[in-house]
This record gives sequence, structure tokens and C-alpha cells, in this order.
Amino acid sequence: MSTSTGSPAVTGSRREPGWDVLRSGFVLLVVLYHATFLGPALHPDLIPRRISFDHQVGASLLLVISAYFACATLGRHSPGRYWWGRIARLLPPFLVAVPISWLALRYLSPVEWGDPPAAQLWQNWLMLGHWDDGRFPWLDPAFWTLPLQLMAFTAAAVLSVTTWGSGHRLRVLLWTVLLVPLAQWPLRLGVTSAGEPPTWYGIAVDGVGFHRLHLFVAGITVWLWSTGRIRGPHATALLGVCALAQFAHTTTLGPEGLVEDVVASALVCTGVALIAMVAWLPRPGSRTPQPVARGFRWLAGISYGVYLVHQTMGYVLMRRLQDLGIGPLLQSAAMLVIAVLLGWLLTRLVERPVHTALMRAWDRWVPRARAA
Repeated sequence: MSTSTGSPAVTGSRREPGWDVLRSGFVLLVVLYHATFLGPALHPDLIPRRISFDHQVGASLLLVISAYFACATLGRHSPGRYWWGRIARLLPPFLVAVPISWLALRYLSPVEWGDPPAAQLWQNWLMLGHWDDGRFPWLDPAFWTLPLQLMAFTAAAVLSVTTWGSGHRLRVLLWTVLLVPLAQWPLRLGVTSAGEPPTWYGIAVDGVGFHRLHLFVAGITVWLWSTGRIRGPHATALLGVCALAQFAHTTTLGPEGLVEDVVASALVCTGVALIAMVAWLPRPGSRTPQPVARGFRWLAGISYGVYLVHQTMGYVLMRRLQDLGIGPLLQSAAMLVIAVLLGWLLTRLVERPVHTALMRAWDRWVPRARAA
């Protein structure tokens, strides 16, 4: 992930319309999946949708883009400032989103949905659900991506100051990160002669995110290829194994044997191909009409806020609208509207001002500490 060799592709800004379209589209896929499929699946009292999007795609592709831009931005600052910038961007909105979800479940949701205890606040702040969501349930299931991103950004910052962050060793590391989870996939799925793996094994493997590491490898690979650090055949081989890992990830073991969500895997692979295309183009989406480009830019800019607050609040809103006799189509539309509104507020009032303040604090105090 070293950025020691300059490349025009690295200068591609997240303000390019092509990237804004991808970010916006992927976060809308997340909301669509939750509003039309997962919501009624988790809460059977919600009216089933006549048309639903049943595949987890958007969140996976957001992780791929996250890995790509982690590489693209890492060399612009010192590793410490880069890491602090990621923490300052991700954690403050999350810390606010947790009590928002708790309040929604505690005071706005129907009685049969349960009454979350106060302990779930600190359990979610500590992200314990990432390791064992049975004992420590997420107040908002969408929070599962945050620990993975924090671990990935921390690993990127550490690797950038070692010999494993570039060149041959980085390629070896990428292949290892891909192949080791694939090698243990039968054990995790429980299809070996040993039967189900022990509880500690499942907690450790899921906690590290073994079954999703290929998404980060895909983003890193696209960046390495788009900047000329690896050749096309090597990138194709890496992405091919990433596709295989994605198909393995969406395979589950049911009463009738292995069940594979082919559509979800195919859509994720298509999304990775779109990311690679946008990364390869010199000015992706440059011919987009300005009003359209501004709309996508605005939505992409609040996408993290939308992601954090849409699910639990959306489910509560849909149920309350259903109690008023409103049908499933308008329920799903209302979930999208409230997600965008709350996401914009969270971005405007928390994410951007707190990030700016924390970065100013870093720039003010770190040079003084070094001088001292």
C-alpha cells in the first residue's frame, strides 16, 4: 500500500462524479435490502413486500470502495495522521448513532420488539457484538461493518511503515489473506468430518472478519492495478480468487445441504468490476450533467450517516406507519426518506464538525509533542 511511486490515477478525487454515483448507488442498495427484505424477515409482523431485494450486496461493495480509498489516501499524510483521520471520521457519528438506535427501540418501537437494557449502550459502543452478537446484540445490525473498517485502517497504517506495505511482500500478504480463510471455509461451515467447530473458533474467526477479508483485498487489488503497481494478469488472478471467496461467503449449510446465493455473489462481482472501471477511467463521470452530479455528490457525502441511522429507525418507522394503515410500498419509501434526512443531520451536525475539530487538534498538538 505504499504510495512511493506517483501515478495520475492516485489523484482521482472522491469528488469525481463516477465515485459519487457508486457510493450513492451502493448505500441505496443497502437501504433497499433492509427496507424490502431484511426488515420483514427480522420482524414478521411487518407486511411482506410484493417486490423485494433479497441480497446483501451494498454493504459488501462499500467495504471494497473503503479499501480502495484507504490505499489512495494513505500516502497523502503521515501514517499517524492518516489513522487519526479515519478514527475521527468513523467513531464520532457512530457514538451518536448508538443512543439514537437505543432510544428508538426503547421508546418508539412496539412492545413486542423488546425493551433494550441500558447495558446495550456500552456493549455497542465497545462493538462487542462483532465478536458475539448472540450475547451482545447490535442495536442496529448495520453497525457490523465499523469494526472491520477500523481494523483495516489500523492495519493499513501499520503496514505502511513496514516492509510488508509494498512490493513483493505486500503481494504475498494479499494472497495469504485470501487463501487462509478459503482453506478453513469447510471447517467454519461445518461440512468436515469434525462437524461443527468449537464456539471459540467461530467467535475468533468472525471477530477477525475472515469471511469478508476478500472484500478488502479486492479494493486493494483494484487500486494496485489502476496505479500500475501490479499487472493485469496478476490483478485478474487476485480478483478471481476474491470472486471465489465471495461465492464461498454466501454459501450456507441448510437441512437440504449447501445453499448458495448466486445472485448476491454475481452482483458483488459486477460491482467490483464497476469500481475497477471507474478507477481506470481518467475522469470518471466527467460528462455527467452538473445538477445530477451535484445530487450524487450530496448523497455520497452523507452516505456514512445514512448507513449508520437507516436500519433500526427505518424499521420502527415502517411498523408505526403500518399501525396507521399505510401499505408496504409507502413504508419502504418512508424508510428511505427518514434515512436520508437523519443521515444528513448526522453528517452536518456531528461527522463533519467533529472531524474538523479533531484534525485541528492533531495538527496543533502532535508537532508540539514532537518538538518537546
